[in-house]
Amino acid sequence: MAAFLQWRKFVFFDKDTVKDPVDNGNDFVLPKGISACDSGRGHIVLGDMDGKIWLLTRSLQLTSFQAYKLRVTHLYQLKQHSILVSVGQDEHGINPLVKVWNLDKRDSGNPLCTRIFPAIPGNKPTEVSCLSVHENLNFMAIGFTDGSVVLTKGDITRDRHSKILTLHEGTCPVTGLAFRQVAKVTHLFVATLEKVHCYTLSIKEYPKIELDTHGCALQCSSLADPSQDSQFIVAGDECVYLYQPDERGPCFAFDGHKLLAHWHRGYLFLLIRDVKSPNKTGFGSRESFPSDKQLLTIYDLDNKFIAYSASFDDVIDVVAEWGSFYILTRDGKMFVLQEKDTQTKLEMLFKKNLFVMAINLAKSQHLDSDGLSEIFRQYGDHLYIKGDHDGAIQQYIRTIGKLEPSYVIRKFLDAQRIHNLTAYLQALHRQSLANADHTTLLLNCYTKLKDSSKLEEFIKSSESEVHFDVEIAIKVLRQAGYHSHAVFLAEKHMHHEWYLKIQLEDLKNYQEGLRYIGRLSFEQAESNMKRYGKTLMHHVPEGTTLLLKGLCTNYKPSGDITEKDSLDMSRVNKANSEEFIPIFANNPRELKAFLEHMIKVDPSSPQGVYDTLLELRLQDWAHEQDPERKKVLQGEAVFLLRSDNTVFDKALVLCQMHNFKEGVLYLYEKGKLYQQIMHYHMQNEEYGKVVEACKHYGAQEGCLWEQALGYFARKEEDCKAYISEVLHHIDQNNLMPPLLVVQTLAHNSTATLSVIKDYLINKLQRESQQIEDDERKIRQYREETAHLRSEIQELKMSAKIFQKTKCNMCNSPLELPSVHFLCSHSFHQHCFESYAESEAECPTCTPENRKVMDMLRAQDQKRDLHDHFNRQLRGSNDGFSVVADYFGRGVFNKLTLVTDPPGSKTIGSLDVNLQRDVLIHTKRNS
Repeated sequence: MAAFLQWRKFVFFDKDTVKDPVDNGNDFVLPKGISACDSGRGHIVLGDMDGKIWLLTRSLQLTSFQAYKLRVTHLYQLKQHSILVSVGQDEHGINPLVKVWNLDKRDSGNPLCTRIFPAIPGNKPTEVSCLSVHENLNFMAIGFTDGSVVLTKGDITRDRHSKILTLHEGTCPVTGLAFRQVAKVTHLFVATLEKVHCYTLSIKEYPKIELDTHGCALQCSSLADPSQDSQFIVAGDECVYLYQPDERGPCFAFDGHKLLAHWHRGYLFLLIRDVKSPNKTGFGSRESFPSDKQLLTIYDLDNKFIAYSASFDDVIDVVAEWGSFYILTRDGKMFVLQEKDTQTKLEMLFKKNLFVMAINLAKSQHLDSDGLSEIFRQYGDHLYIKGDHDGAIQQYIRTIGKLEPSYVIRKFLDAQRIHNLTAYLQALHRQSLANADHTTLLLNCYTKLKDSSKLEEFIKSSESEVHFDVEIAIKVLRQAGYHSHAVFLAEKHMHHEWYLKIQLEDLKNYQEGLRYIGRLSFEQAESNMKRYGKTLMHHVPEGTTLLLKGLCTNYKPSGDITEKDSLDMSRVNKANSEEFIPIFANNPRELKAFLEHMIKVDPSSPQGVYDTLLELRLQDWAHEQDPERKKVLQGEAVFLLRSDNTVFDKALVLCQMHNFKEGVLYLYEKGKLYQQIMHYHMQNEEYGKVVEACKHYGAQEGCLWEQALGYFARKEEDCKAYISEVLHHIDQNNLMPPLLVVQTLAHNSTATLSVIKDYLINKLQRESQQIEDDERKIRQYREETAHLRSEIQELKMSAKIFQKTKCNMCNSPLELPSVHFLCSHSFHQHCFESYAESEAECPTCTPENRKVMDMLRAQDQKRDLHDHFNRQLRGSNDGFSVVADYFGRGVFNKLTLVTDPPGSKTIGSLDVNLQRDVLIHTKRNS
């Protein structure tokens, strides 16, 4: 039960007397004899003792129409329809009539009366005490002084579609009726002087529940709005009771004799008779003397305060319309109560430091979040000034999202208030509004308070509870020395780089760092091994080598496999092994094991892998003292070279650095560096190997024998046997002119004439034989030339007799017309025309003639090929023979070749005829 005396009283309404806008600002005067009133649909409805109904508009214009002949006793204006229900009398006696008016329709200028029926419960006439109509127009309840309640069900505006029944009977007068509609359930509350009942109208049998055994006077009940769960309000002399359809609700101890109870827009209006005034009479009559004082009090039941209280003289009723409340009195005056705006109310509460009440008021008035935040800020400031820092921080927490956090943080930076600041920062993180600076500050607060439990709770909270910048948190924890907490946070949120940095650099937990890398995805594991590989190799060489082997072959993360990883299981993840070689800088044993594993598992490994492994094997070979072991290492190195996976230049340098003879010679041979092979043997004075090299590679590079001869010629030792062998090969292949051989050997003091005696004799014999062969050919060519000249001369000077009897084309006897050529070939004219390509050439001799002509043209083209001539001259062992060959081709002569144009039938110049004769003679001799 709420105590009335404990509620604070405010003046949240401004009271004014309604002025008449027409009568020079004098007080507005109500019609006399007002007996009933109500409001809704934009007007105030008044009923008087003369049977008139008055309609008062917002502009204070009064209109009336005669509704009854005698008087109007009750009015009910629906809020959602322009329907007015009235109860009055048209004749003397107890004969109340109910009339339903449609205010939107007119009948002879007056509202249309759509229905009239007598209000009589049963057969005995009785007075109507109260009236209520449901907003859906399907129910109307009429209460009587004999305790009866008549319910009209159906369309209340029509007789035809409605049904009247007696719902309630009793001995105590009915003082209040109210319909309650929640969803599809309809209830009717019935209040009498002694009891309160509730009927469920949505059930066919209309079940009844008795809610209480004490009632109220007339007009002392009302129905609250949904903010109070649409409860039925009953105002007794000692208390005000609220009722649900099935039970009694809260109770408020508002004592005093109640004359009126209304619920308007969230406020409870109670009109109480002054204690000095005479007591009420009858069963609830409110008749009083004109001098009676009545106290009107407006309660806010949600926020537990009195919004307004004032005395009035003989109040008829209180109605709500046009956003204000109007008090009608029997002396004809009308007062208006205008509610102050929410900001004005709040300022009044702020002045009295009633912040809690201001907050409740703002919420009930549905103030926006910005307005509420400002109230919380002012309340927090008030508590902070009073020294209640714990209370202040709670209010500041409620401003999060609206108030700038720095405003609060500056107030609590003092070390003595650090726990308050911690609470604020925690709330800031819970609402996901903290930035990196806030996270840093909160973690510093934890560390200064040395509150490890709170710190663990913060970092171990789920992301749905607390949001913060994880990377900043890790940095702060690491800086403060809370490495275990930082590691937990990094692992939880998968900040792999931070986890490894703390484990390896701060905690020196290398084994754990290596294990963690093995659980990462391929890309993460690869990048972190490149970053921390050297450190791990220094402290955990075996484990690091093992991990690198897996990373560079077919990497599979260890530990739990996520769904994403399982989808990638079929994909081969393989890192470039060459990129990890620098990690093994000071660990050659592990490096060798790693590289050997790589070429075994993946023969197509990068060349850098083979080069590095070759260098390691050569180092081991160079330092090995055991001959057997050295031989094995030599074989391994040669095997690598023969794999053709090493870079030639690098491998050659490595073999030369370590004086690895087999490797150097293999690479020279592989690179076709035959002169280098011979020079290598020369440097090592391996005479037999020099001659051997000439034999193997002399065919590919003929100058080797010349260089070998020069090498042996410069030696002062007795090298006659080697010189003789070299000279033999030079002689056999005619690789050097004899003069050059003699000049080369002239520098050797040990090389006597006997060394080259056989060579010179053989050379001179071959030269003599060559001279004889050339002279014989010269005589033959001269004889042929003389014979050709004589034939040419004969053709020029003597007549040619053609004695051919058969055609050389078809081999048939010749018949005129026929064609004869000087080459002694004859043809039928039709055969010649069919097969000849040119009229001036013999079809039989044309192919051979063309070959000769092509040879002449080719010689003519080649005589200008200076580059080709120079290359042949430089590459030949006998340059003189090349020059002689070009002389023979006529390179150094100016030759002009003239042929008959196609279709020419005349004999040209003598030179042309001479060339043709030469061709014919050549054919005949062939």
